[in-house]
Amino acid sequence: MTGNRDPETIDGFGDEWSRFDQADLDPDERLKYFQDYFRIFPWETLPEGARGFDLGCGSGRWAQLVAPRVGHLSCLDPASAALEVAKTNLIESSNVSFHLAGVDSMPLDDDSQDFGYSLGVLHHVPDTAAALASCVRKLKPGAPFLVYLYYALDNRPVWFRWVWRSSDRVRRYVAALSPGPRQWTTDLIAASVYYPLARGARWAQRLGIPTQSWPLGYYSEASFYTMRTDARDRFGTQLEQRFTRLEIEKMMTEAGLAEVRFSESAPFWCAVGFRRG
Repeated sequence: MTGNRDPETIDGFGDEWSRFDQADLDPDERLKYFQDYFRIFPWETLPEGARGFDLGCGSGRWAQLVAPRVGHLSCLDPASAALEVAKTNLIESSNVSFHLAGVDSMPLDDDSQDFGYSLGVLHHVPDTAAALASCVRKLKPGAPFLVYLYYALDNRPVWFRWVWRSSDRVRRYVAALSPGPRQWTTDLIAASVYYPLARGARWAQRLGIPTQSWPLGYYSEASFYTMRTDARDRFGTQLEQRFTRLEIEKMMTEAGLAEVRFSESAPFWCAVGFRRG
């Protein structure tokens, strides 16, 4: 481990986004998931020509929808392979800059950004609290920061947590495989676990059966491409941390954010706060 980063995890994401560059993702599906993550983001508070950053941009799938709404967007990622994918996906966006950098080496001045976001990234960093504080330092006073961190299943029933513990043992084994077998295995998980459970949830919804606690019910309308991507993301990553809502709120507050609020809908947990003046 070098600095606040895990090289094996970074290499893994570089491989993931090289395989899943999101070019085959349906635009309507991309927009649907974008809205799920950004539903609590306060777009109306941004100044005209706002400058902000995407920490851990990956393939640039979210940056593609953020860039047209702002003045300038800095896309940062420590995986060179991922950054090359983002450059390709955003080739027509003239207001985007790309930086090969992680949260421990962000090439942005402190107090310089009008907004920032990091989705599905900081729980893969060794010290999540320190990483969050690093992001907040780049913001101007009053600027919003949106974060998505894996939840500790704190809003789920006990049996759901037992199922997750079993799946996490599988993750630890799969994530340690070499890239090829890792990909084959996560594709198998997508086909044999994600797809049947997700489509089962879809039929349950159509029959009026509640699916709030249905495992993988969030993917009821997802394409198989998204299931493959997220199965790789979930089972192919060595370093993963999970946090309760209270833990996330505490980290955000201690990092210097105020007026913290959470999305009450999946994915959990998405939260936004404003840098204190």
